[in-house]
Amino acid sequence: MRILMISDVYHPRVNGVSTSIATFRRFLEAAGHEITLIVPQYPRDTSVDPGVLRVPGYYLPGDPEDRLLLPGGILKHKNYLTRLNFDLIHIHTPFAAHRAGVHLARALNLPVVETYHTYFEAYIHHYIPFLPQRFLERAARWLTRRQAQAVDRLIVPSSALHKVMRDYGVETAVDILPTGLDLHEFTAGDRERFCHRHGLDAKRPMLVYVGRVAFEKNIDLLLRVAARLRLRFPNILLIVAGEGPALAHLKRLCGELGIEDNVHFVGEG
Repeated sequence: MRILMISDVYHPRVNGVSTSIATFRRFLEAAGHEITLIVPQYPRDTSVDPGVLRVPGYYLPGDPEDRLLLPGGILKHKNYLTRLNFDLIHIHTPFAAHRAGVHLARALNLPVVETYHTYFEAYIHHYIPFLPQRFLERAARWLTRRQAQAVDRLIVPSSALHKVMRDYGVETAVDILPTGLDLHEFTAGDRERFCHRHGLDAKRPMLVYVGRVAFEKNIDLLLRVAARLRLRFPNILLIVAGEGPALAHLKRLCGELGIEDNVHFVGEG
């Protein structure tokens, strides 16, 4: 099967959607499918991948990490994409990629599916704080329902999001398809080497968070858990591995909770 995937985000941008797309792409290709991926161009990205078509994009106001595809940058390749004889279009983000993907599917008379990776209602207010939270939640529900009705099938990564879609009144068929983990990526871990690299005592009891340091991840909860655990285990250490827009907020919260010595931020390294 030949599949055209379209997304407003992909590597080198590091987040869960990029990782999910890369994981599914790798395993689908291993199963014999042909994948072409349309994603934004990123400044200073010199990577070359024959299966990835980079098109112009633009930054979101107030969000220097992300870019949105320019739909015209995709549609100008319509003749080329037609010649590739795709069997299916798979959309991964509900922004410009959604509009372009639905347009292409109709123009090429192809079925179109979309993965709803993120529960936007739960965190959109963190990124648009100048609008009322209830308004933003209603807008997220309305937009999700509208976009879900425009595709032939919807994919969600969890039973919780499956319930959300049903609660929204989405009538499109919804399938649960969790993003898997490649366990081979975890076989080379070396606690002693990691601790030596970061100047940590390897004998300390440790908790580890690995992921994007964003508000929707609710890392605040982990810091408050660490503060409670410190009362019983004074030497406890929470390691936060990742980067993101919530980093400064989390460091301030560590100071407020008095746990600066119990939390270590290591970035993406």
